[in-house]
Amino acid sequence: MAVSAIALAGCSAAPEVVVTAPAPEVVADGLEAPWSLAPFGEEMLVSERDSARVLEISASGEVREVGVIGGVSHGGEGGLLGLAIREGELYSYSTGADGNRVERRPLVGEAGALSLGDPVTVIDGIPSAGTHNGGRIAFGPDGMLYVTTGDAGDRQSAQDVEALSGKILRLEPDGSIPADNPFAGSPVFSYGHRNPQGIGWDRDGAMYASEFGQDTWDELNVIVAGGNYGWPVVEGIADDARYIDPVQQWTPEEASPSGIAVTGSDILVANLRGERVRIVPLDDLGTSTEMFVGEYGRIRDIAVTVGATWYLTNNTDGRGDPRSGDDRLILLGMD
Repeated sequence: MAVSAIALAGCSAAPEVVVTAPAPEVVADGLEAPWSLAPFGEEMLVSERDSARVLEISASGEVREVGVIGGVSHGGEGGLLGLAIREGELYSYSTGADGNRVERRPLVGEAGALSLGDPVTVIDGIPSAGTHNGGRIAFGPDGMLYVTTGDAGDRQSAQDVEALSGKILRLEPDGSIPADNPFAGSPVFSYGHRNPQGIGWDRDGAMYASEFGQDTWDELNVIVAGGNYGWPVVEGIADDARYIDPVQQWTPEEASPSGIAVTGSDILVANLRGERVRIVPLDDLGTSTEMFVGEYGRIRDIAVTVGATWYLTNNTDGRGDPRSGDDRLILLGMD
């Protein structure tokens, strides 16, 4: 099948795309613990968690190294995690010696021959641990940078609005605090999260997030400014007026959701343990259908561009069962 052209995507507000199901095409394979997708022109940038490499993958499948993010301390779930692009700069979320941080670097050169400029710290001091590092970053339709952070093993910190762990943060692109954030002088946008790893927006500006639960329920949440999502007091739908319930929940063995993408009609949810993509219609958030069940193993991230949907597998991260050719970048073009 012919590879569709990709339009420049510098913001996470999704283009108008209706998901269909033609035959998938493996664009690249042999990736090592890949974590995040960031579209750039006709290229796709991919982060590798343990190597800290940023890869540039063309629509024809050529893979080249853009650069290595310095000072990354990988181990467990930490390392080079989320990527986002804005106005010619690459933003990255990674684990360093002193915790998780977000940095930005100029993308130097043209697609097919990119390199990285010098880093500038956007925010640091985000607690890190062997698990629950969050790590997704994206620019919302308001132009602000949103950052998901895990509880880093300190469950109670998720309820502490003075802590950066167990939160979704909202920042100006330079790292300063927006004046209209819900807690004055704080980057905290929402709290009570265990380990959110997917964020996206629909065309009306509503924000959605996927979240790993503990042993009982994984979640899909609608995120509102200042919202308390209950962890560690509650997990899943609790019908407790103090907390905001998820719009949908799944058991960890059928889900373990990571990256999400929002199209004109659906929320696409990548699932790790569940080894599938879940499709949640925007006009009925309590229902879903599934695809790729067991076909490609663990799926870490999804990106939607004009005319195509991209899926990133994650079987080489130490928790999957690698198959020949893993890990893969998979394309579904639109008929």
